[in-house]
Amino acid sequence: MTAKVILNPYANRWNAEKRWPEAESALKAAGVDFELAVSELPGGSVELAAEAARSGFSPIIAAGGDGTAGDVVHGLAQAAQNEKAPLGPFGLMPMGTANDLAYKLGIPTDFQAAARIIAGGKSRRMDIGKVNDRYFANNSAIGIEPFVTTIQIKITWISGIPRYLIAALSAIAARPKWSGRIEWDKGSYQGPLSIVTVGNGSRSGGLFHMIPHADPFDGKLTFVYGFRATRREMLRTLFRIMKPGPGSYVEMEGIFEQDCSWLKIHLDDPSPAHTDGELFSFGIQDLEYRIFPERLQILLP
Repeated sequence: MTAKVILNPYANRWNAEKRWPEAESALKAAGVDFELAVSELPGGSVELAAEAARSGFSPIIAAGGDGTAGDVVHGLAQAAQNEKAPLGPFGLMPMGTANDLAYKLGIPTDFQAAARIIAGGKSRRMDIGKVNDRYFANNSAIGIEPFVTTIQIKITWISGIPRYLIAALSAIAARPKWSGRIEWDKGSYQGPLSIVTVGNGSRSGGLFHMIPHADPFDGKLTFVYGFRATRREMLRTLFRIMKPGPGSYVEMEGIFEQDCSWLKIHLDDPSPAHTDGELFSFGIQDLEYRIFPERLQILLP
């Protein structure tokens, strides 16, 4: 069966376009029979993925970063007949800056190795999340995390992972804060908020282990929420966010990590919001999250 590769040339600040010949050669060397579709506009991968699914291509491969992977998964879900229908098979050629989903799943960023995984055809059913009408593969957030994203997309004088760190420090200097109410199937919270991050995957931005105990195969959403009143507290928390294991920021006072099957958030003031690193709103107050267990057939080592 013919695969469809959906390339986001903008991924990693146009580096994906430059490196596509390497990825193409790797896929051909691995024996993957495919057709290529190139996303021409922001979010264009969504419709390309939906079209590929309706046309019967298999597998459907995201060639780009985490945002591309999220767009392709969202497109597959849009093409499905109902909310229980399995999606995919879905393959990943990691060509982004952070490649957080690939990191979580053990998919190498080496093109030859990633292509061999796709050619091998071994799949596993992975959970996917949904916020309002938007599906996601790795994570979603409101508060300071997408606020960082609003800063980093404007930074042009430095590239790669350091861009995320510079943006995080700039966000701390701005000291944004929100307040609101969170409800989930096991509890609720009302009060001040700096961060609410929800996930399947544990890492964001290549450096930050935002949801260190998230598992994309456990049938649950994991989320972290908390408040930091001062820049000093935010800075101390930032250093702990970069620790994936013991000593993580979720062990700090005032930071809470929870599992749930659904989550509702209302903010008193608007916040930016993202899925898989891509902003879907610069100012939103109401969000509803759901988990769809074992829905995505993803090609893995």
